[in-house]
Amino acid sequence: MTSILLMMLALLQPFQAPPPELAKAAWIENAFSTLESGRFPKIAAIAWWHENFDRSALRVDSSHAALEAYRKGVASASFVTRPHIRQGKLLPPPEGIYHAAFPDLGGTEDQVDARRIHAFEQLAGKPLAWVYFSNNWDGQIRFPINEVALINNMGRLPFIRMMPRSGFDEGGPDPVYRLQRIIDGDFDRELEQWARDAAATGIPLLVEFGTEMNGDWFPWNGRYNGGAETGGYGDPELADGPERFRDAYRHIIDICDAQGAANITWFFHIDAYGAPQADWNQPRNYYPGDEYIDWLGVSVYGPQEAGEDYQTFGEILDDAYPVLRELADKPIAVLEFAVTELGARRRLPIAPNW
Repeated sequence: MTSILLMMLALLQPFQAPPPELAKAAWIENAFSTLESGRFPKIAAIAWWHENFDRSALRVDSSHAALEAYRKGVASASFVTRPHIRQGKLLPPPEGIYHAAFPDLGGTEDQVDARRIHAFEQLAGKPLAWVYFSNNWDGQIRFPINEVALINNMGRLPFIRMMPRSGFDEGGPDPVYRLQRIIDGDFDRELEQWARDAAATGIPLLVEFGTEMNGDWFPWNGRYNGGAETGGYGDPELADGPERFRDAYRHIIDICDAQGAANITWFFHIDAYGAPQADWNQPRNYYPGDEYIDWLGVSVYGPQEAGEDYQTFGEILDDAYPVLRELADKPIAVLEFAVTELGARRRLPIAPNW
């Protein structure tokens, strides 16, 4: 009888929200407080991944609380929007951290539209230093001249993600743009034209090749390009998969340099954890080298679906930041950060054992 009474009383209790650490707003608050804490002094830029395709609820306005947390955080004078350029290259700001974003440019990540960019800036209450978008190689390698012109005309820096993929299937190699074919020069003619078009803009461009290369959700991950094997390519002491990525990236940068595209700032963009979790798949094995790369970048995501393991922004950076610092003494950008709208869910009382 006592157990029944206790259960009835529990049902009459007012609605209880989950712990505050499970709320998106709290995750965002932690992100901005972490960035301003001084714990990670090499971080010089952030870019929110603002989208809702596949009902991911990563947009900053997925709830009123999330939007208010983002607006409050980014309103700080620590987050700046005026880029500092020297000889065509982006430098870290003299003070503070650049504010940027992928502003909901569609499921293919390349639907660059002034209305979308303005809409995000209105939500954030602050302009963007750069606009981040994908340059998908679906069918041909083409410099995104119209997208770059639109962003530049808005007074923002274009940030181009060179994505060597002919489709959007995950978990396997691309049937066309294999890393060995890039190294062998199979796409040099298109890449040379891409580089000439980039140079002809005369404007500062931010570019990365092979986003999150340490994640096996993308076809340029080492798993699909030789993996841990060491006898099929290059240095017999190095894992072939990451070594092929390194050399493909070097090849692309060499082509751009040869075509006079000195207006490109090159980024090396890892995922905070990646997959598989193997020594051969560590970022150091993919890194093209200091003479090629200007900035380091990292993706820092909280849970992207309800029920995933929860980590704060700060906890993830505690793991990822030392990896980046061991790579090189370069400025660091959090090139993607976001968390899904975990929300408040009613927790029902646990029925007693009768």
